[in-house]
Amino acid sequence: MLIDNQDKNLVEKKLSSQKIFDGVLLHVRKDEVELPNGHKGVREWIEHPGASAVIPLLPDNQIILVKQFRYPVGKVTLEVPAGKLDKVGEDPIECAKRELSEETGYTAGKIWKLTTIATTVGFSDEYIHLYAATDLQQGELHPDSDEFINVVKIPLTAALQMVESGKIFDAKSAISILLLAKQVFHKKSEAI
Repeated sequence: MLIDNQDKNLVEKKLSSQKIFDGVLLHVRKDEVELPNGHKGVREWIEHPGASAVIPLLPDNQIILVKQFRYPVGKVTLEVPAGKLDKVGEDPIECAKRELSEETGYTAGKIWKLTTIATTVGFSDEYIHLYAATDLQQGELHPDSDEFINVVKIPLTAALQMVESGKIFDAKSAISILLLAKQVFHKKSEAI
């Protein structure tokens, strides 16, 4: 979003930046900033390469999700297939296609963008590009060596209920389900 004149009083200016942690996936920085009122402040934040996610839709309005254990929350979650961009400049749609194939075994004849979200703007620069896919061809699941995944097919209407009840609480998955449902069910209502 562009900063207009009335929002210029909100902008912070970076004075210095220091790497705190340089991991495989995450890179933590600590920046000193000048606040809009002229005082100094500290911002700790995480650099992330970005990611793509894809929600596969079957002709019978079932979607394909993956179950996996997520260590930070200590739970098995139900999510859309997703993964990080592997290299700087990787096309997000190519990442989505790769993750669809790796995590579900499917390839898509048609794939389109739903939106892009910033996951946690208070402490990370991560963006996830959300896609939907149809005209699916089943193949062999081939996850990364450190991924343990169960593939699940559920009706889109059931997934909506799971988002509303909090059973699906992963943000990228909830948003993907809501946006796809809007497209699928809106198109049907237009045809009536």
